[in-house]
Amino acid sequence: MGSLKSEFPSLVGFLLFGAFVAFGDLVSPDQIGLGGGLAVLSVLFLAMMWCAFSVVRHAGGLATLLGEPYGTLILTLAVIGIEVALIAAVMLGGDAKPTLARETMFSVVMIVLNGLVGICLLVGGLRHKSQSYNLQGANAFLSVLIPLAIFALVLPRITHSAPGGQLSPLQTGFEIIMSVVLYGVFLAIQTRTHSDIFQQPDSDGKSHDDDHHGGVVRTIPFHIVGLLGALLPIILLSKKLALYANYSIEGMGAPIALGGFLVAALILMPEGLSALQSARENKLQRAVNICLGSAVATIGLTVPAVLAIGWVTGKQVELGLEMEDIVLLSLTLFVSVVTFASRQTNYLQGAVHLALFAAYVMMIFDLS
Repeated sequence: MGSLKSEFPSLVGFLLFGAFVAFGDLVSPDQIGLGGGLAVLSVLFLAMMWCAFSVVRHAGGLATLLGEPYGTLILTLAVIGIEVALIAAVMLGGDAKPTLARETMFSVVMIVLNGLVGICLLVGGLRHKSQSYNLQGANAFLSVLIPLAIFALVLPRITHSAPGGQLSPLQTGFEIIMSVVLYGVFLAIQTRTHSDIFQQPDSDGKSHDDDHHGGVVRTIPFHIVGLLGALLPIILLSKKLALYANYSIEGMGAPIALGGFLVAALILMPEGLSALQSARENKLQRAVNICLGSAVATIGLTVPAVLAIGWVTGKQVELGLEMEDIVLLSLTLFVSVVTFASRQTNYLQGAVHLALFAAYVMMIFDLS
């Protein structure tokens, strides 16, 4: 009975989605107006956040049973699956902008590398003064992330073989193959040959597998089913959330890009909560695995999936960032390299990343 009670958030999420299927026309934004749209948006956001807490709980159970880095890897891949499913659904629905994938991936990378990393380092540093992690693991993440991000989000804007920020057919094929191969090699390093460099080091510098993540730990099948059961309502409701968010933002005269930012922030909620909890518990390596792993997976998996869908369906995909966003991305990658250049972090580095995150949010309002 206790097990079923703990899955109540997932049940509420499925029931809410069923209500939209049955009565969606009655509560459409055009029918209920701005005030009603804001109310529905609040209900959706709270329900999906509740499901996100369940995702974190089950991911923590899997991390305890499987050890690092497998537990956080499962959480990362599950959340990236949400991102790919959402973009694919909108693209196949025929109402997607060519820049949809670019805006989503850029939002995710900026939220993760600046927002999540910043808050984790700030909270962890204020609580524990300085925190240690495995330097080789962080460097492995960044060594893959930097070329993937530059090839996917910067190079298409610089080259002239395709209009605007699009990729030529040759670039598209190369990008798909390179991303899949490079991410596959990284997964082999992370899970098989060098998994020790992604584990929390002891005070003497040696790596060890931290197997306590809190909460009630049951069986692997239970947590896998529970994780998927909590993620599915988030996937099903995210498109509705985007609809009401865009309607409310337009009604209030806020920047349109704010809608994509809010949806990306909600998608990252499970990882963000788990990373913050790990930083508070002085398990910085798990927070690093979650944050940097999410950024790597976003570029390494979402880019080839989106390009493949665009290639097969003939839909236009524009990945190249505008110049102001290229500056923010380049600065973020540079600061990330500086942050993870030593084996210990403090709250100053967290404050720097949060300053970059604030600059990114400011630019949303300034350029829209």
